Amino acid sequence: MIGSGQPHSRRVVCLVGSGWRFTSGISYYTCLLANALADRHDVGVIQIRQLMPRRLYPGRRRVGQPRALTEYRPDVSICDGVDWWWGRSLVRAVSFIVSRRPEVLVLEWWTATVLHTYLVLALTCRLFGARIVVELHELQDSGEQTFAPVRWYGQWGLGVLLRLAHGCVVHSTVDRETLKGGYRLEDMSVTVALHGPFDQYLSTGEPSKSSESAITAVKQAPGAGVINLLFFGTIRPYKGLEDLIMAFNEIDAEEVSGLWLTVVGETWEGCTEPTRLIAESPHRERITFVNDYVSDDVVSAAFSHADVVVLPYRRSSSSGPLHVAMSWGLPVVVSRVGGLPEAAADYDGAIFVPPNDRQALKAAIQQAAKLVGRRFTDPRSWTDSIEALLSTADVPDGRPNLEVPSLATREG
Repeated sequence: MIGSGQPHSRRVVCLVGSGWRFTSGISYYTCLLANALADRHDVGVIQIRQLMPRRLYPGRRRVGQPRALTEYRPDVSICDGVDWWWGRSLVRAVSFIVSRRPEVLVLEWWTATVLHTYLVLALTCRLFGARIVVELHELQDSGEQTFAPVRWYGQWGLGVLLRLAHGCVVHSTVDRETLKGGYRLEDMSVTVALHGPFDQYLSTGEPSKSSESAITAVKQAPGAGVINLLFFGTIRPYKGLEDLIMAFNEIDAEEVSGLWLTVVGETWEGCTEPTRLIAESPHRERITFVNDYVSDDVVSAAFSHADVVVLPYRRSSSSGPLHVAMSWGLPVVVSRVGGLPEAAADYDGAIFVPPNDRQALKAAIQQAAKLVGRRFTDPRSWTDSIEALLSTADVPDGRPNLEVPSLATREG
């Protein structure tokens, strides 16, 4: 088996995850994981192309616009992709599976909008004896939780999908316990694998002309003598950006003269309170606000110009911006919620704060200021993710069969 007999046997693996039309953190995650897997395995990717009706998507304004410079390796086969209404796109995806006959199908789960597609792809792969692994980035999107019918559909549907799967991978022990508490897993293998490194922004090449104004904006903070605090990511109620802005607004004039706040992110779910707080801030002249889902070259510019990254989340399973900050080796102030303490474990540049606590946040920023100029080593690796996925799939030597085996539960 992969976990014991032949750990480096070359396998045929198919990933299903977000494509680039509705670019999100899962788009990058799927790409980076596929590229890492391709070092030792034959990898194909089915992209979810048209995720949902465009008018319902919080980032509808930039759907289809190029944002990512990150690319799949040439040796990764791509099926682009499946639309939410299916049509010929589903036929193309099923044909892709039939032609490749994967031994392992990995379904990246982050939203209930992919459920109907995932069920069909999982059933198709089961017919060919493939092992199914669901990788949970969060059990349910926070926006979907606010609508009762969508919340019920997502919870019910995930339960159905898990019954089709042979194993599940989560990013923290917190998510593992939440999953076990909400679903009857019985003999299912559940493995904890920490989120892999988001180092795709370390080298993005020459910036495009269309990004020049945004790059200039994110580099607005003065250099020597001023500490640039960076908040990065979609602006949603659970991100706690309001707490950071209010804490910044409360800093006295003398202390704030040595600080700058840069906020880069796209507003979702009507979360406009941060915009108002920035506009009315007594330190408005020391705040840069780029209200957009920016391209990779702008992300690179923002992190290269940052001194401290501040992520005051109120809840979170995992955080792409946290892993970007760690890949840059920056000091990071992050809330002690959900899976974030585990994600940043062994990262010496992490300073943890309780959520919704502005005084603690200000104290942590002062502490992080003492670390400015130091660079820390990112302890995360895609190797851990790959080993977790394949050991959870538990593929036997030779072609797998259709029978569902009895799997011992993994809780490590």
